Amino acid sequence: MLKAEIVIREVLESGKRLTQLELSKLLGFSLSTINNALKPLAEMGAIELKRGIKIVDKHKVLLYWANKRNLQKDIVYRTFVPKEVSEIEKNMPARIVYTAFSAYKFKFEDVPADYSEVYVYAENIEEIKKRFPLKKGPANLYVLKPDKRLLEISQQNIAPLSQIFVDLWNIKEWYAKEFIKALEGKIL
Repeated sequence: MLKAEIVIREVLESGKRLTQLELSKLLGFSLSTINNALKPLAEMGAIELKRGIKIVDKHKVLLYWANKRNLQKDIVYRTFVPKEVSEIEKNMPARIVYTAFSAYKFKFEDVPADYSEVYVYAENIEEIKKRFPLKKGPANLYVLKPDKRLLEISQQNIAPLSQIFVDLWNIKEWYAKEFIKALEGKIL
């Protein structure tokens, strides 16, 4: 994931009005990286940069990030698992972070549509490869490379809502749109 995306996620998820300097220290990024990430959002009126970063239009911020996101670039492992989605989810190792469909399901104990893929962030993909070896067929398990901060702010193995949203936005299956619509209602 790009540093600019990490900055945007932090602004969306922080719950408080941070300054650019505070954000720089928190993430360990230079002030210029922070400023360059936020400048387009300020120019389009999605945020204000006076006395801290203030979100003016959360929906605009989410859509901006969703359109910048390149989920495919972060996939480090994919395979076909000849099992039901619920079985794949049950057999995941402990140190993963669910995103997309599974994250929505676990967070809200509901799903707006049936789904057939599992997306997770994981640092140690060797354990996942042991449990789910590479098989031919249409991939239904996707492992993404996490950034350090995602692992810190995820709760109960579930990615933050903004991360779930932008990941869903970048999934081509038709039912991703159903999840996005339901999630927009909960985020906004």
